[in-house]
Amino acid sequence: MKIHNTRGGRIFDAANYVFLSLIGIITLLPFVYVFAGSFATEAEITRRAFFVWPEQFTLGSYEYIFATPAFVRALVTTILVTAVGTLVQLAFTVTMAYPLAKKTLRGRNVILSLVVFAMVFSGGMIPTFLLVKDLGLLNSYWALILPAAINPFSLIIIKNFFQELPAELEESAKMDGATEIGILWRILLPLSKPVLATFALFYAVGIWNDFMSPLLYLSDNSKWTLQMYLRQVTAASDLLGTGNVDPNYIPPEQGIKFAVIVVATLPILIFYPFLQKHFAKGMLIGSVKG
Repeated sequence: MKIHNTRGGRIFDAANYVFLSLIGIITLLPFVYVFAGSFATEAEITRRAFFVWPEQFTLGSYEYIFATPAFVRALVTTILVTAVGTLVQLAFTVTMAYPLAKKTLRGRNVILSLVVFAMVFSGGMIPTFLLVKDLGLLNSYWALILPAAINPFSLIIIKNFFQELPAELEESAKMDGATEIGILWRILLPLSKPVLATFALFYAVGIWNDFMSPLLYLSDNSKWTLQMYLRQVTAASDLLGTGNVDPNYIPPEQGIKFAVIVVATLPILIFYPFLQKHFAKGMLIGSVKG
């Protein structure tokens, strides 16, 4: 933000700082409350409408959810689906963007027109469901990955990034006997870390937070992802049937909800700072040229 030298400009800057800080605090307060509530007792959650630090610190909610086989299974499933899905989507996007970056490719303009068309218009929920069903992917984890294997927007950005790289790199590699796969793997991908890290974050967040796909394609609750389990927990009034625990133990229902929300949100918040240095650069690289 530009700092003005005039009195009016300084007042305007100060007002901006105060206003934006208040907006930031208001945005963070719900997350702070949920995080603090996950460590509080049920009595305190019921008694206090809002707090940022529990009076009595307890790990009861986390002990309960990690003692629940259904939760642990959903967490492991989500981690595996997110990891595999991110790798698959990056692989599909990169291997399609690389040949489209070459202006000598036959039918390139037709394919790019179809990509742009797919970016503007989608098949819709029902046709996509019927396609997944006809492919035999229902109740399969691949139904959560393959329908969104290539994102048209990401494809265009990565394609533009490949186009901006100096052509001399490929020419010198071909003179040394490198194949197209070798050029992509040994030269282009190491130079593409910012843009790949950015879209890896996009893909991972999208898969991790995906709720609609498991709802549509997974009928077996043993294959539920964390988001489906989160919905079940937050909507259920009786949580004793969700796991193998002592039936005489009454869990803190609201604290359980808070703990599951924290576990579902925390991994993305942890990994984001490691990719943040590539985030702004990756979004701008490749977004200028068409």
